[in-house]
Amino acid sequence: MKNTMLAAVLHKPEDMRVEEVLVPEIGENEILIAVQRCGICGTDPHIYRGHFPAPTPLIQGHEFSGVVARIGSAVNTVQVGDHVTADINISCGKCFYCRMGQKLFCEEITQIGVHINGAFAQYVKVPESNIYKLPEDMSWEDAAYIEPLACVIRGQERANITMGSTVAIIGAGPMGLVHAQLARLNGASKVIITEMNAVRIEKAKSLGIDHVIDASAQDPVKAVFDLTEGRGADFVIEAVGAVPTYQQAFQMVRRGGVLVTYGAAPANAVMEIKPFEIYSKELTIVGSYAGTYDTWLKAIHLISSKRFKPTDIITKTIPLQQVEDGVREAMTNKDTIKIIVDCTTVNE
Repeated sequence: MKNTMLAAVLHKPEDMRVEEVLVPEIGENEILIAVQRCGICGTDPHIYRGHFPAPTPLIQGHEFSGVVARIGSAVNTVQVGDHVTADINISCGKCFYCRMGQKLFCEEITQIGVHINGAFAQYVKVPESNIYKLPEDMSWEDAAYIEPLACVIRGQERANITMGSTVAIIGAGPMGLVHAQLARLNGASKVIITEMNAVRIEKAKSLGIDHVIDASAQDPVKAVFDLTEGRGADFVIEAVGAVPTYQQAFQMVRRGGVLVTYGAAPANAVMEIKPFEIYSKELTIVGSYAGTYDTWLKAIHLISSKRFKPTDIITKTIPLQQVEDGVREAMTNKDTIKIIVDCTTVNE
């Protein structure tokens, strides 16, 4: 194996270059993965533009699948050649939050592709404790969707969606569409999704979502009320990450309902809320930040069982050297739902 690789390095906001860098050196408890596919996440454009706290230079990319290329001397759970993915959240394992089973709040947490180098590259290194082995018949594209699916599963479980409930999702992007499908799997009797982009509206319809609301043509809040006998939805999931849609979410949820804050708004965004409304409606507001814990295994099982099919949502696959174009497209072209990067294919 060469000691260099190609990687997309973000040197500063909006300055990403595919260049030759050293292959990561692994410690005794680490694994080197030959990356096969890596998805472009909605967070990646925020990091690219400098709107999300991340150090530079940085190799982004955290939704990945690959093959074990090397193992550290103390590794005993995987072998070279195994198909794997990884939980991107690396915690200390010793602090209050880690001991409470809340590793996402670890004060020393680092996320692969966000705080440390990730998988927009030919190789990425990962601690053995974060590795998950994959069925060998799972496609690389499907496997690269495990991380976002794990995130959605955590959001659904945080909400505790119940059988026979009404669920409204704001946004038919790659996360909103998954939320809509999982809400049905969790037993929701009526799933409503609101969206303004025509391509995403058609995609939602093609997936069989019960009610797809064109928010560019009608008031989405009124539409949800009309579909719920004037009450509002039992569960409302904001999957856009913008103040106006968060304001809609507060209006859509019924009294006694649950609002899931899933969309990642800019860190400095603020909005006005009426505390009395939360109080008088006895709202439950649930935050969902990332997938971890058992949601990774559940995501693997859902995909391997074909109960969830990532290919229904993936728009296209591009070579590694086009990753900056892909990030820009994800940022500006809402007709694109999900882009996967093939890290084994580069344009010479």
